[in-house]
Amino acid sequence: MLVTTYLHMTAPEQFEPAFIETTATIAHISSPDVTFYRFLYEAVGKDWRWRDRLDWSDERLYAVLAAPTTSLYVLYEGGLPGGYIELDRQNADEDENTEIAYFGLRPTFTGRGLGKHLLSFGVRQAWDDGARRVWLHTCNLDSPHALANYKKRGFSVYDVLREPMPARFL
Repeated sequence: MLVTTYLHMTAPEQFEPAFIETTATIAHISSPDVTFYRFLYEAVGKDWRWRDRLDWSDERLYAVLAAPTTSLYVLYEGGLPGGYIELDRQNADEDENTEIAYFGLRPTFTGRGLGKHLLSFGVRQAWDDGARRVWLHTCNLDSPHALANYKKRGFSVYDVLREPMPARFL
């Protein structure tokens, strides 16, 4: 059974940031690099069975990354990329929604608070960019800490979808 949980914040006052003291930096990637993105996507998502973008062509992936609605931020520690957060600004009936499309850390960067730090950065960036609502979804294939992290940052559940496990995840 695949359980997908949809969460959102509808006001900046709901945001509970959790920045930590760290030497890590977060850089905006202003010019898409498909090869680097594929490395991040696979390194972050391998343990969580991320499959959606693995078979995309370079052209399709570049189009998404280069879209004016997409923002990509990479966390670096010790000069190494440790994870990323991808924001997708959406305009549904002139209501500025920002989806946290992808977010996560490479396995060797987990367990030190960097996830809550990077998520806090992304949520703050979404609000600073004019979002009226910030949303995301997670599922029971993601990190066992993901849902708790989202809730601690101020996200609330607005929908849960249960469906048979798709064959691509078996």
